[in-house]
Amino acid sequence: MPSYPKLLRELPYPGRTGVLARFAAFADWPGAVLLDSGGHDSGRFDLFSALPVVSFQTDGAETRVQADDGSLLETRVDDPFLLLDRWLGQTRPALNDARARELPFAGGLLMALSYDLGRRLETLPNHALHDLPLPELQAGIYHWAFIVDHQRQHAGLWQFAPLPEATLRRIDDALNQAAADRPPFTLTTPWRSNLDREHYGRAFRRVQDYIHAGDCYQINLAQRFSANCIGDAFAAYCRLSPLNKAPFSSYWHTERGQILSLSPERFVSVKDGVALTEPIKGTRPRDADPLRDAAQIEALKHSEKDRAENLMIVDLLRNDFGKNCRTGSVKVPELFAIRSFAAVHHMVSSVTGTLAAGKTPLDLLRGCFPGGSITGAPKVRAMQIIEELEPHRRSLYCGSIGYCDYLGRLDSSITIRTLVHAKDQIHCWAGGGLVADSDEQSEYDETYAKVSRLLPVLEGDL
Repeated sequence: MPSYPKLLRELPYPGRTGVLARFAAFADWPGAVLLDSGGHDSGRFDLFSALPVVSFQTDGAETRVQADDGSLLETRVDDPFLLLDRWLGQTRPALNDARARELPFAGGLLMALSYDLGRRLETLPNHALHDLPLPELQAGIYHWAFIVDHQRQHAGLWQFAPLPEATLRRIDDALNQAAADRPPFTLTTPWRSNLDREHYGRAFRRVQDYIHAGDCYQINLAQRFSANCIGDAFAAYCRLSPLNKAPFSSYWHTERGQILSLSPERFVSVKDGVALTEPIKGTRPRDADPLRDAAQIEALKHSEKDRAENLMIVDLLRNDFGKNCRTGSVKVPELFAIRSFAAVHHMVSSVTGTLAAGKTPLDLLRGCFPGGSITGAPKVRAMQIIEELEPHRRSLYCGSIGYCDYLGRLDSSITIRTLVHAKDQIHCWAGGGLVADSDEQSEYDETYAKVSRLLPVLEGDL
């Protein structure tokens, strides 16, 4: 019997920028996924894969499960998280666990969860326009990956379960290809928002009414920017990733469109039964002048408003963790830390816990989904208000991208700083948490600060 994972081939270490060139040969393949640490200092691994042996698509109440040849395996209307858990167990190969643990991913699920998948978990009204074609859940079971370890400066093609020889040859041939020029990406119209300043102001004031009436404590209000475009979405990603250096970056190719995520925020991770979430709440824009930039950090660090906003979400996530973690294990080891990214400084906290007996990583993900940092508190009422005030459904924005492998390890992002490309249009969102003492103009300006390394970069050719 072969021993998995199996190192099929070592390749020269490509460096951080070379990973994108390697992935380019695979970027249009069915189910192509890149998990990219974006050149961020904290990112040790990058990986990519394609050609899932089983794929999942959820639209509304229905999840379709298909084999790699496109044949339909089953259609279900039950909980998609339970469905993923069942298939992960059914497809698990015999692994050399010690060797598999040396890798960041040992085969299994890669998944992109739309914010609107939350409709399968909570009862919400239907007000916002559902106009983007991507499914609420796009996932697959993957049995190979190209993995780059930047710490060891090692790159290799890994196999996690039996695959047809024709598939392995196809992968190997693609790795042998020289990096080909891809069609450029170009906007053909300027960005336009679905909430102009006047409409944003009305929505902001409606949130304040809800807060003062006691309906909620915090609402994450977002606007969507859209533009017409031509060309290759992966070329757009290659322009954005080096400038943003986001530790939870990702590119997804689906039959209905592409996802370009430059996220700085971890959602939920699980390793050896220990769960972690790192919510972001509190933002200041970066400044080119070092002294003014340092002053922005100090202002954020000592902001009572931002600390209160952050604490609300920490409390919400402690409760979410409590649904699936052992009683007494949920802790807050880090509160109000400041982390700096390309465009902004963020206030970040950490919540940890130990999974309770009989609970799986996907149970935890389900219990926390969608993330409290991008809904508000209390979560369900916040989601209802978001549905009322935002003109369009959020699609992948504020959902999650991540993996759950055969060793029970999970890691996932909150898909902020995320773009969706479909039907010759590209869309990008930005929002912020509104509380009782929020200032309307400051909150509006903050949304633009968050996309200052996204929108102008792609608009540069106009």
